[in-house]
Amino acid sequence: MKNTWVISDTHFRHEAILDFTDHDGNPTRPGFANAAEVDELIFDNWNSVVKSNDIVWHLGDVLFGEDKLGWLENNFKKLNGRKNLVVGNHDNIKLMSMFFKEVKLVHQDDDRDLLFSHIPMHPSQTKRPRPGVRSSWENMPSFINVHGHIHTNPSPEGPYKCVCVEQTDYKPVHIDELLDA
Repeated sequence: MKNTWVISDTHFRHEAILDFTDHDGNPTRPGFANAAEVDELIFDNWNSVVKSNDIVWHLGDVLFGEDKLGWLENNFKKLNGRKNLVVGNHDNIKLMSMFFKEVKLVHQDDDRDLLFSHIPMHPSQTKRPRPGVRSSWENMPSFINVHGHIHTNPSPEGPYKCVCVEQTDYKPVHIDELLDA
């Protein structure tokens, strides 16, 4: 049986992120000596839950540094699952399309009323029109907006769920857990 997992903002090889802070001045990724240490934890955690036939949606900001192509060729296949990408603000679409099965700007899961994006979307963009019903956007039901980008900062109020690795113990989240947002 295939499971579906979601993760965001792995920032593989991103040394500078270890110096980033949140809105309150707290370190974004405390306790790590270097990016390689974070990368190893993400790889271990990913492969501990994701099986080879599972589906993974990565919600952007995959990788940093020089020779991204070389790193992807040598390392990305080590991560289990069929990997899809919702493009983040630091992703090269052409390069990423060589390694991900699907590459999109947003992904809508109609079966579960989930809307995947890299950044939290404006509430008007998360609404789900009801067929045959004319209504203002404020009265339409909402998708749960599953997103990344904000690292340790809180999501907006409402139907939002952040899957940045800093908020998920550096591992993918099973899609069923997102329905409890």
